[in-house]
Amino acid sequence: VQGSLAMFAIWRWGSEEQKQEWLPRMAAGEAIGCFGLTEPDAGSDPASMTTHARRDGDDWVLNGRKMWISNAPYADVAVVWAQTDEGVRGFVVPTDAPGFSTPEIKHKLSLRASATGELVMDDVRLPADAVFPEVRGLKGPLSCLNEARYGIVWGSLGAARSSLEAARTYAMQRTQFGKPLAAFQLTQQKLADMSLEYIKGYLLALHLGRRKDAGLLRPEQVSIGKLNNVREALEICRTARTILGANGISLEYPVIRHAANLESVLTYEGTTEMHTLVLGQVLTGESAFR
Repeated sequence: VQGSLAMFAIWRWGSEEQKQEWLPRMAAGEAIGCFGLTEPDAGSDPASMTTHARRDGDDWVLNGRKMWISNAPYADVAVVWAQTDEGVRGFVVPTDAPGFSTPEIKHKLSLRASATGELVMDDVRLPADAVFPEVRGLKGPLSCLNEARYGIVWGSLGAARSSLEAARTYAMQRTQFGKPLAAFQLTQQKLADMSLEYIKGYLLALHLGRRKDAGLLRPEQVSIGKLNNVREALEICRTARTILGANGISLEYPVIRHAANLESVLTYEGTTEMHTLVLGQVLTGESAFR
């Protein structure tokens, strides 16, 4: 969120003044950012957002709500996307602005180490230079999501690798019926299948990274990576859990924590269904979003 969404948005679309004000402090960890796109009634369909900004003299006045925003409760700055008479535009909003609040979302069973909240804007008055100067439309926020999705391609593999290694180590140490679990063919099949999917995901991520370095990475290719690697990482975690047996649900091991967190990752930055439809449109030329 800090780098791929909040900082990237300011770096890619912000004015020079916005960059100088926020990026050095954010890079140093002295300021925390969040990214406000999702709303209570606008998730996969960001074009239906109702948060809006209107001009009032030289100022902008911002009203609306954003939901499920990581870092919101302790962020110093929020990148907020809103409808305007000129289309969707992005705003750099200090979280101490009058009328701006960030109530925390409680009772999560996933991403428990991450503070998640709402962004509530009630007549938040911003100066004219708070808006991103050039970008209009969904091109702005969607370009940021592509950056974050690429990070997820790699991050999901970290959860998979941790769970795979935990299961492999446990299987070699745990003895049942007079021999280690790792000596049973069914256990070896699980370990082999998990390793196979992990290696394929790693090679996919590496290929996408090389295309990104060359400036050739396309959005639908990022969708392939996000869709495949998160889905397979979650399956690796679930399979690893079965090797650990009852211990698989204990926080003494990392597996159930990774599995629970990946349930959120499966949804955020584009659901499985949305990325599937992205690929379907590329393959057929037909849009099935509406």
